[in-house]
Amino acid sequence: MKKLNMKSATRISAFAAIMAVCAWVWIPAPVPFTLQTFGVFLASGLLGAKRGTLSVLVYLLLGALGVPVFSAGRAGIGVLLGATGGFLTGFLPMAYVCGRLCQKFKRSPKTLTVSMLLGLLICYITGTLWYAGVYLGNLGAASIAAALMQCTLPFIVPDILKLILAVFCVSRLTKNTMLFPL
Repeated sequence: MKKLNMKSATRISAFAAIMAVCAWVWIPAPVPFTLQTFGVFLASGLLGAKRGTLSVLVYLLLGALGVPVFSAGRAGIGVLLGATGGFLTGFLPMAYVCGRLCQKFKRSPKTLTVSMLLGLLICYITGTLWYAGVYLGNLGAASIAAALMQCTLPFIVPDILKLILAVFCVSRLTKNTMLFPL
């Protein structure tokens, strides 16, 4: 594996911090509405698969170690093992898939939209199955349907709005590829 240079390490750290700030912008609900997915979209769209995923990993490790980076200033391993843990850990494959597609294809608005939608779908699957299994107690069809109703369907429209904003931001920031080369 190629070593990270100072510029990459700084960007990874900066995007982990951006995700933390995005998590603090939240609307209380059983599963809170936050801007975390927006931060993951930005990191993966701008940094690519490896660095984007590493920024998510740094973010999750900070939270697991007790730094209050999750929604509502929460922290600790209990958050990762709780009801929303599947969505949080789902950010890892989400960032990788999105970042990988952005690297493989030109970062056009269409490619960004498709890659972010696929990443979001992976996060929804991970989070929904986790919620059904851990919070509701089983992975039967009724539990999965309940999990979809409780913690996935209500978030589709807000997440699509965050995706649109992220596509706009990434498109604008990458017009000059010297800023964020993949």
